[in-house]
Amino acid sequence: MDRTRWIIFAVICVVLLGGLVLNKKSSDVRVDNLDPAKIITSDNKGAQIPDHVFGTTSQKVVLIEYGDFQCPACGNLYPALHPLKDRYKDQLTFVFRNFPLTSIHPNALAGATAAEAAGLQDKFWEYHDKLYESQDAWSTADTDKRTGIFVAYAKELGLDTTKFKKDLENEKVSNKIDRDQALGKKIGASSTPTLVLNGKIIDQSKWETSQKLEATIVKAIKDSGQTVPQ
Repeated sequence: MDRTRWIIFAVICVVLLGGLVLNKKSSDVRVDNLDPAKIITSDNKGAQIPDHVFGTTSQKVVLIEYGDFQCPACGNLYPALHPLKDRYKDQLTFVFRNFPLTSIHPNALAGATAAEAAGLQDKFWEYHDKLYESQDAWSTADTDKRTGIFVAYAKELGLDTTKFKKDLENEKVSNKIDRDQALGKKIGASSTPTLVLNGKIIDQSKWETSQKLEATIVKAIKDSGQTVPQ
C-alpha cells in the first residue's frame, strides 16, 4: 500500500473511531447525582419516568428488584415475591427496576420496553405480572413475532394499543431502562434477580426460598419499628 493510501486509510480509521466514541458517550446515562438506594421520582415537567413503586410510600423498608423479564431465575422468584409484596404492602415499599441481560436474553429488552410502554398508561404492574406469568410463551419468540404478542397482551389488559405501539419507540421509555441499568451497575448488580433491601444487596442465601425471603422481609419490618401483620 503506497503512502497516499495509508494516509486515507488512517483518516478513515480515525473518523470511525471517533464515531464509536461519540456514540458511546451519547448512549451513556449519567447517574452520578442519583443514589441507587433512593426512589426516583418524576420532575415537575414529567421529562422522566419515575420508579415503579408498589405498597406503602413510607419508605421505612425499601426492597428494590433489578430484574430481567426473560430471566428464568426472575421467573422463578416471581411466584414467591408476588404474594409477599401484597401481604406486606402496608409496611414494605417495593420497587422494580429493569436490568435486561441482552447478551443472553435476546427478548429481555423488548419485554422491558413493553412493560414501560404499558406504564405510560398506568398499567406497569399488570403488564409486569403478565410478562412473568406468560414468560414461556414469549421469551423464545422470533423478533418478527414478539411485538404482536406484546400488543395482544396490551389489548388483553385494556390498554390503548395504538398508543402502546407508539410508546414502544418513546425515548422516555428507553431512557428509563438505561437509567435502571445504570443504577443497578452503580449499586453492584451484575446478575438477575438482584434484590436490594434498604440500600444493600441481599445475599442469595437469604432469599433463595420463599420462606427465607419472607423471613428477611419480616426481620427488616420489625427492625424498622413496624408491626408485622398477622
